[in-house]
Amino acid sequence: MTTLIDGLSRVAGGYDVLLSDVWGVIHNGREAFPAACAALARWRAERGPVVLISNSPRPSPGVVEQLDELKATREAWTSIVTSGDASRVLLAARAPGPAWRIGPQRDDPLFAGLGLTFSGLDDARFIACTGPDDDEVEAPEDYRGRLSAAAARGLEMVCANPDRVVQRGDRLIYCGGALAELYETLGGAVVMAGKPFAPIYDLAIEAAGQALGRTPDRRRILVVGDGVLTDIGGAQTQNLDRLFIATGIHGAESTGADGRLSPAAVDGLLSAAGLSAQFAMGDLVW
Repeated sequence: MTTLIDGLSRVAGGYDVLLSDVWGVIHNGREAFPAACAALARWRAERGPVVLISNSPRPSPGVVEQLDELKATREAWTSIVTSGDASRVLLAARAPGPAWRIGPQRDDPLFAGLGLTFSGLDDARFIACTGPDDDEVEAPEDYRGRLSAAAARGLEMVCANPDRVVQRGDRLIYCGGALAELYETLGGAVVMAGKPFAPIYDLAIEAAGQALGRTPDRRRILVVGDGVLTDIGGAQTQNLDRLFIATGIHGAESTGADGRLSPAAVDGLLSAAGLSAQFAMGDLVW
């Protein structure tokens, strides 16, 4: 059974390092969550390093810019690693391409300095996907025809954002992982480096070690996230302890008829995916 806690302080004494998700835990794409930022800042001041571990397809400086725009205090983290940071290794290995690119122009920093060229689908050697071109209006089904053609050609997809959805304000929007999932159902091959895959955790634990001045004891690392398959699944695969933030993208599935966080609902949600978490809470607070 997952233990429901009412604050991060309840378990802080058992850990030296916190790896925290970003979108859904400390902001919703429109505004930062002050209580969550304060909790991370207090952990950092009293316990040890906080490494933000994000499935953003952009390298970490882009996430810092976004957090600044949302007025999230920089005291809330020691360092940031992103799926974009980890994915640049995959993309560089496939340069010069050309790649058929799927994703908005705001993700341009992912490709900077890699020597990649881009083309239409017909001339591409692989697919570089960061998400829909316009995530405000597009869904994976809008890409079915083109992805079917790419799969028939045997093109590999490098997906720089494994998240399927994130919450933007009060809406759920599709991410690169949803396109990757569709591509796999069409017979296409996909490679990813972000959560739940190992490369991003290797980067995060390395960053924590640099802050600590020693290699972290993995038994004393706590991972915080609201994504069942990405955050909880990735941390479980890495054999790291997990704190599930249940009112994020899975909020409707984690509450009872009274609208309150339900231990049975949380355990059912996680076990249905073959997963578990040591702890759960509604929103991240100290």
